This record gives sequence, structure tokens and C-alpha cells, in this order.
Amino acid sequence: MKRESMTGRERWLAVLNRQTPDRIPMDYWATPEATARLCKHLDRDWPEVEAKLHLDVPLGVAGNYVGPPPKPGEDLWGIRYREVNYGSGVYAEAENCPLAGYTTVDEMEADFTWPSPDHWDYSHLPEQVKGQEHRVVRGGGSEPFLTYKLLRGEEQAFLDLLLYPELVEYILDKLFDLAYESTRRIFETIPGVVSITYVAEDLGGQDGLLFAPEQIRRYLLPRMKRMMDLTREHGSFVFTHSDGAVRDILPDLIGIGTQVLNPVQWRCPGMDREGLKRDFGDRLIFHGGVCNQQTLPFGSPEDVRREVAENIRILGKGGGYILAPCHNIQAVSPPENVVALYEAGLECG
Repeated sequence: MKRESMTGRERWLAVLNRQTPDRIPMDYWATPEATARLCKHLDRDWPEVEAKLHLDVPLGVAGNYVGPPPKPGEDLWGIRYREVNYGSGVYAEAENCPLAGYTTVDEMEADFTWPSPDHWDYSHLPEQVKGQEHRVVRGGGSEPFLTYKLLRGEEQAFLDLLLYPELVEYILDKLFDLAYESTRRIFETIPGVVSITYVAEDLGGQDGLLFAPEQIRRYLLPRMKRMMDLTREHGSFVFTHSDGAVRDILPDLIGIGTQVLNPVQWRCPGMDREGLKRDFGDRLIFHGGVCNQQTLPFGSPEDVRREVAENIRILGKGGGYILAPCHNIQAVSPPENVVALYEAGLECG
């Protein structure tokens, strides 16, 4: 096998800049349970697994919270969580929605204290990235509607878009402003170091968009564009995560600045790989593409290898592809399939 001539950082940057790397970069997303199974299967600790599978995992950087301590059992938003075991993994699920009872902005302003950007410290970042020059660095970004749903409740959040538009605008502005200032401070603390910034919202479900397009265009896209403008001004690439069937909104996302699309759930309607590559491949880098709903959990290692080869042939044609699973690998996926994913990536990419 040819000796690798690039670092993970160099590989990522080559693809992002439409250049040719020594091989396709390979990212890793998984739950803690899936990672523990993989380490046990390979009888190695994580750094050894990372090296064995030739992974190119980014280094994530963020501020440290130093603000007022939350109440016992709550996070900084006042949300309480309980752990729910789903059989193959444990997830923390919110038990309360601190902003669920409000119907006007005036009520909320009088009663709720929003976190301040000054509640986070960034002075540790130069030391954190020291010695990690071989990794591409991911930092900053936003996903405020996810927080909005936790604060208001899943069902209420979507009803708000029709019933309480003023409230939606107010809350989203607060959340986006906090994300914007946090991202700006990261960029300024380690100038020129961050190469990927995660500007995300889950806009799609399994069969189509979760929102009407006009709601996406009113509430989310202008605020996401502000984040993307900041990102690109500082030389970082806009990495947009949105699960599901999002083809109908892709031209809008590209128009406001999206450069990398994740996770490419190609089994969803409209998300076929050939069509995405044909119609958007000159404007988007694709990240993901290995199905963790069917192939990884229920296929054979050969099925996984075949899909990886297809992804590289289709999404990687002419460049513009970073190999990764479609979102987090779950513990139900056999570790043999995870190994097959990256072995095939190394062989084909």
C-alpha cells in the first residue's frame, strides 16, 4: 500500500479547496456505546483505533462555560434531563421546557434571563490546538432551532411558527446572537486556525421537509446567512448538517453560503446520490453518505464495502467527497461493519 503523504488536515483542506488529496479523508461519527464496542472488538484504545482505521477526525474547539452555576439538576437554560435507555444506547431526554408557558415577548423579557456571551471563556484555545497541527479544526457555528425546541417543546415549537411569529423571531434572535458572538470570539482567539464551522438546522424528515419552505426562508435562512457570512469572512468553510430529505431547500442553502453538506441520507426521497452530484456537485462538498439506518446496522461487511465504493464512485467523482457515516453510528451496528467502512475507504479512496 502506498505510504500516506498527507496529514488529515491537509487531506480535508485539499478536498474543501477542490484539490486532489493522497486519498479521500475519512471522518468518524458514533455514539459512545458504538465507539466502546469498536474499541473492544479491535482490542485497542481510541487513539490506537483512530490510527489503525486511518481516520481523519477533526479537532473540535469551543468555549468553557464560566457563568453563573445552573440550579442543581438543570443545565444553563433551566432544562432538566433524564437518561432513557433505548436498548442499543442511552440518550438524555429533556423533562421540562422552561419557556413553554409564554405567549408574548413582554412576558418572557420580564421573567427569563438569557445567557451572556461573557459566560464563556476562550483563553484555553491556543493551548488546546498546540501540537494538533495534523488535524483540521472545527469550531463555532449554530443550531438554534434545536435549542428552541428544547425550550418550548417539540410540538409547541412548530405551532409557534404559525401562532406566535413575534415570539419565534425574538427567541431565535437571542439564540443566534449568542452563537454569533461565541463564534466570533473563537475566530479572534485563534485567528486562521478554524477551518470548519458547523452552521446547521435539521430541516428535513424521512420523507420531506419538516417546515414549509416559506417558514424556513423567513425564520432560519436570514439568520443562518449571517452566521455563514461571519464564517467565510474568517476563512472557515461552512459545514451544514441537515438530516433527511432536504433537496427542495438545497438551492436556498447554497445561495446563502453552504459549502459542505452533511449527512447525505441518500435513501430519502430526492436525495439520490447521482442526482445530488449532477445538480449540486460543482457547488457542494458532500460529507457522509454511508447509511446508518440500513447498511451499517443490518447489512453485511460486504454490503458496507459495496456502498462505500458506490459513494466514492458517485459522490467522489472528480473530487468533493469526505467519507463518513450518515450521522452517528449506533451501537446496534456490528463493529465488523464499522471496520469494513474504513477499510473500504482506504482501499477505494
